Amino acid sequence: MAIERLPKRLRQQRLSQLIEDNPFVTDQELTRQLKVSIQTIRLDRMELGIPELRERMKLMAERSYDQVRSLPLHEVIGDIVDLQLDKSGISIFEIRDEHVFSRTGIARGHYVFAQANSLAVAVINDEIALTASADIRFVRSVHLAEKCIAKAYVRSQPEQKGKAKVEVFTYVGEEMVFQGNFVIYRSTGEEYSEGGNQHADRH
Repeated sequence: MAIERLPKRLRQQRLSQLIEDNPFVTDQELTRQLKVSIQTIRLDRMELGIPELRERMKLMAERSYDQVRSLPLHEVIGDIVDLQLDKSGISIFEIRDEHVFSRTGIARGHYVFAQANSLAVAVINDEIALTASADIRFVRSVHLAEKCIAKAYVRSQPEQKGKAKVEVFTYVGEEMVFQGNFVIYRSTGEEYSEGGNQHADRH
């Protein structure tokens, strides 16, 4: 049975709502959800005055949010678009040619891990934060040109000296592709010492 397409007005309302709900949604994902061509999606966006994903990311990144304290911004893997220190953070990372195995187009796992790990460190409100341990799970392979959206949540409070627990979920579209539970050393804690970072990795 053929799928009935929405009238233009209703489709554009739906498009606007989808982007409002998830500013990181790609045009490709919108074509799948609205069952129209990518050209139609782009025309709808233009008519509605909604910028493309890259521009939406830039606008979000320019909004006021907390500054990363624990490492230089250029050392974060992915672009941080939202950050509330000791609470939560979001970053987005596009898989490019240099991140994949050339034969399969599948992303090398350490890049997906590095995005999540560096976000887990970046969300900590401390001058020095280092990864103590990570319990990770790759849910599915990530492919060339896909955009990974990592969301980090601090599960322990800053008054818990020494360590912080950070949970990170990474999505492509609406599908979770990676999950990680990180334990991060904080410099304010008694456990941190000059020799305490031997097994820690900023990325």
